[in-house]
Amino acid sequence: MKSVIQRVSKASVTVDSHLVGSIEHGLLVYLGIEKGDTLEQLTWLCNKIGKLRMFTDENGKMNLSLADVKGEILVVSQFTLCANLRKGNRPSYDNAADPKDAEILYEKSLAILAGLGFPVSHGSFGAHMQVTYTNDGPVTMLLDA
Repeated sequence: MKSVIQRVSKASVTVDSHLVGSIEHGLLVYLGIEKGDTLEQLTWLCNKIGKLRMFTDENGKMNLSLADVKGEILVVSQFTLCANLRKGNRPSYDNAADPKDAEILYEKSLAILAGLGFPVSHGSFGAHMQVTYTNDGPVTMLLDA
């Protein structure tokens, strides 16, 4: 399981010119689910994201969590995070979970994050999406489970 987490001042997802999800101040999370990933790993990852201190305090230090700043989360499924780029020039997606399995864990991620008390928006699993965001900092982090 792989994630890219970006601190954003705003972010949105559109599908076929229709807005499907948007947030203001918070985190944009790209989530890639690989073969063999478990609910236990997903739960750990979601809890970790909620506690990451990615926001600045009054002294300019990244010392505040999403809860501290009352931020929102936008979760976007992204199987391309599972790409293997080591051999040749064409990405291999052999490590990506079967879409049916990945969608189940993706939906559970939304429920877990909402259960932690965060306002959660999301993209459309499996759709061709346009993601627009303003990276605040820029701050971008990678988190694997």
